[in-house]
Amino acid sequence: MLKEAGQHSAITYGSDKLTYEQLFGKIHHFAGLYQVEPGAHVVIFSENRPSWIYAFYSVWKKGAVAVPVDYMATAAEVAYILGDCDPSAIFCSSGTSAILREATGLSGCNAPVLLLDDHEASGCEPLPSAGLPGHQPDDTAVIIYTSGTTGSPKGVMLTFRNIIVNIDAVSRHIPIYKSDSRVLVLLPLHHVFPLLGTMIIPLYLGSMIAISPSMASEDIIRTLQVNKVTILIGVPRLYAAIRKGIKDKINQSSLATLLFRIARKLNSKKFSKTVFGTVHRKFGGALETLVAGGAALDVEVGNDFKTLGFEVLEGYGMTEAAPMITFTRPGRVRIGSPGECMPEVQIQIIDGEIVAKGPNIMKGYYKSPEATAEVLKNGWLYTGDLGHIDKDGFLYITGRKKEIIVLSNGKNVNPVELEDELLTSPYIKDCGIFFENDQLQAIILPDQAELAAIPGRDAEDILKWDVIEPFNRKVSAYKKIMRIHVTDQELPRTRLGKLQHHKLIELVHKQHISDISQPVFDHPEYALIADYLEKEKGQRVLPSYHPEMDLGMDSLDKVGFQAWLQQTFGIDLPPQKMAEFASLAQLAEWVSDHKVRMEEGDVNWNDILREKLDLKLPSTWKIGSLAFRLSRHIFQLYFRYSSKGVDNIPDGPCIIAPNHQSSFDGLFVASVMKTKQIRETYFYAKEQHFRQKFLKYLAARNNIIIVNLNVDLKQSIQALAEVLRQEKKLIIFPEGTRTLNGELGHFKKTFAILSSELNVPIVPVVIDGAFKALPKGRRFARLWARVRVEFLPAVHPEGRSYDAIAALVMNQIQRKLSGKEPD
Repeated sequence: MLKEAGQHSAITYGSDKLTYEQLFGKIHHFAGLYQVEPGAHVVIFSENRPSWIYAFYSVWKKGAVAVPVDYMATAAEVAYILGDCDPSAIFCSSGTSAILREATGLSGCNAPVLLLDDHEASGCEPLPSAGLPGHQPDDTAVIIYTSGTTGSPKGVMLTFRNIIVNIDAVSRHIPIYKSDSRVLVLLPLHHVFPLLGTMIIPLYLGSMIAISPSMASEDIIRTLQVNKVTILIGVPRLYAAIRKGIKDKINQSSLATLLFRIARKLNSKKFSKTVFGTVHRKFGGALETLVAGGAALDVEVGNDFKTLGFEVLEGYGMTEAAPMITFTRPGRVRIGSPGECMPEVQIQIIDGEIVAKGPNIMKGYYKSPEATAEVLKNGWLYTGDLGHIDKDGFLYITGRKKEIIVLSNGKNVNPVELEDELLTSPYIKDCGIFFENDQLQAIILPDQAELAAIPGRDAEDILKWDVIEPFNRKVSAYKKIMRIHVTDQELPRTRLGKLQHHKLIELVHKQHISDISQPVFDHPEYALIADYLEKEKGQRVLPSYHPEMDLGMDSLDKVGFQAWLQQTFGIDLPPQKMAEFASLAQLAEWVSDHKVRMEEGDVNWNDILREKLDLKLPSTWKIGSLAFRLSRHIFQLYFRYSSKGVDNIPDGPCIIAPNHQSSFDGLFVASVMKTKQIRETYFYAKEQHFRQKFLKYLAARNNIIIVNLNVDLKQSIQALAEVLRQEKKLIIFPEGTRTLNGELGHFKKTFAILSSELNVPIVPVVIDGAFKALPKGRRFARLWARVRVEFLPAVHPEGRSYDAIAALVMNQIQRKLSGKEPD
């Protein structure tokens, strides 16, 4: 695993240089510092330095397994790894020794500790060979612990075969590395990407590696220049930072800007290297290849480096693939794609997920057979990443499966897609999208230099109205950002630059971002409005808040607020007009100018629901009720289908309230009802689902009330009340949308308001098994799945509050689903 390259330079570190023979001597010396059995685990806990490399190869010389650990890990994280891998020896540096002492105390690990600083400068006799033993291909070479997003870290066991396959791929099949390559060691070596790309592969081939003393730009540039580096391996954020510095200078000169445009059009590497020779000399004059990995490379960043005359190669992979799955071939660059399948590797897309198979795939997770079985299925590695492959075999990554946000209405949102769009704004330096309180929210790190160019407005105001508001206008309703948080801190990312979405909510809660130092707004109308909204939404309200973007007011909230404003101030403020105000402060000022009275009171839903509404109920086709009856027989043939309790449906008006498990639920409920009951029962549907004339025609003849919650919220709810007032029955799903996990969701209180104010009973309905039969995303229902429908005894409002009615109905259904009798 090490080339016998004699006096050829192996490692440079600042002004220090080592030949291969000197490197072999160092490895031999480090191997003599400790005694371990073949196959034992040896931890390396240190920042990048030459002795890190000596320690690593000494482990292989002893026939042991190297376990690199992030030098920035906490004591608790290190303690977990020590307890899990049970090392026989530990290397650390003076910079990590304090953390290690705490970690060994926590874990009870008593392995001998060797301080790299004590031995790094030791004089050693040069040797002609490293003397590494002959390892078997399937022997474990290294265990790398992945941080993951949930749960404890998992130790990825990579074999020598996994490593050799990757080496051959980029040296023989795709000749990026050569014996005369000079590679910059920049990223921390405990990650598999830089471990192979900047250490193992170059030293295997007899190339030279140059270690940058730090991530400071001065050290990086000096290392590039002094060592004439030919290959730079970095993460997208590094390239974005470098590119910004270059583009800023180009944009300062009209001539440079023109030449850059010409170079983009010509697409000639020779022309670009000539015109932008100053840039190339800045990087040492020998830099040919930029390799990006660890996260997706921004398309504009890649294109700009290509325009400057550099070869930009992007790869995709993960620790479990040692690490490469796809890679860009020189001359076949498609910016935006991490390339084509690696030699000897197969990839395919299963249900949108990228899966890979080949000799580069890990042995498994150390001591975690269950976790291994979750990602390795029939030899295929299920990456958890979403993507597609074009007709030419180029892979495109579209997101992370676990990071897909599933909204309460069942819609899927890819946060990366929204983040990429927001990051096109010059005012945003970084951002992250997360989901909380049934809202899509964004945490934003603004670009202060850009904001400073707009005097008289604060950051949040600019971001909200110059970025988020236009963004919300052009995206689908379910993708709207409902609240923003502004921070001056870097967002949580992995060492390779991936945004850690799971930490965003914690960051917001910890810092109370954007709720600090809000100006006092001394306004009597605002005081009443804020008090009402705080009670309704159960959260703090500030003058700068927008009713929708910050408070996430839904349809029912807006109707209630509209009624409260009418009762308290004597004004009529339609929901459409409500959305025009930039903040509650502006709304309060408008109310102050237009109010006819100021008498605080509660929302009177009785008056709202009893307002006269001219609603003609749709006529009923007899064929409609016949179709419901027929569907019952189909269900009995296809499923193990049962029902009971239909006699609990009273005569006269009532609300039938089922839990919601599948797209068949309406049919499941109606199909077991009696013919007379079916004809008296009405469904409600959102207008956006019935825009076609044919669908509207069917709705008008099949007991379907179409409501438009976006145009007239108040009238929509009044229409539902009118159905009940005309002595009919109404089916309402209190959850509002199908369950995503089989569990009962939150019950919205619209049905409870209707029941209380119109004094009509509610019939709770239990639907059980439909989720397993037809979960969201499945095209065809499972044959012979057990599905049951049970109508429970009616619940009467009896003076209960809206919340109490909703809770009682939910409790009755929950108890039945869990096998208990309802109260």
